[in-house]
Amino acid sequence: MRRMFFYFLTLTVFGVSWMPSIRAQDSSDRGAAVLATSGPTAGFRAEFLEEIAYYEQRYTRLAEAMPAEKYTWRPAEGVRSVGEVFTHIMVANYGIARAFGTAPPAGFDPKAIAALSTDKTKVLQALKDSFAHFRGAIIALNEGDADKPQKMFNRSTTLRGSFIAITGHFGEHLGQSIAYARVNGIVPPWTEEFQQQQQKPADKPKP
Repeated sequence: MRRMFFYFLTLTVFGVSWMPSIRAQDSSDRGAAVLATSGPTAGFRAEFLEEIAYYEQRYTRLAEAMPAEKYTWRPAEGVRSVGEVFTHIMVANYGIARAFGTAPPAGFDPKAIAALSTDKTKVLQALKDSFAHFRGAIIALNEGDADKPQKMFNRSTTLRGSFIAITGHFGEHLGQSIAYARVNGIVPPWTEEFQQQQQKPADKPKP
């Protein structure tokens, strides 16, 4: 078990270490397209919305890349499965939005969200819906409340500070999902695109 943990830790660190260089070159950020047409363009909310857009497209693309039959895969008993990591992010999106003052949609049921974990098609749609709701909650915040006291993950902080905690939560589970993908032979789509770009022959100089 200790060896398995070390293996997953190594994969996670390796996967996340690629992010800065790949992130700068990622022109297919689907969440960014939404951000470009709505929401603040400056201020701490705009900065956080950029982070949300980044993580949304990472989670969505990984969810799309993972085969449907792998959604029930888990590294060990008692550990979240592939699909359960995605549904955990969804429930967190609604829960955090509620903490910021935006109520979940009528009829929202965390248990119903969790029950979707084995269905890839439903997970993909529900994941997108949860991020749309989360973005709306951030847009609804007051720009002048950055230093307002806020409870987040059982810790007292400020509204701005809670954004840092949420980003850390996103990163933690994205690393977990990358490790899950790698163990199952799935290369993260953005990494595959980056590798393909690196393999392209250099343009020959014009005569």
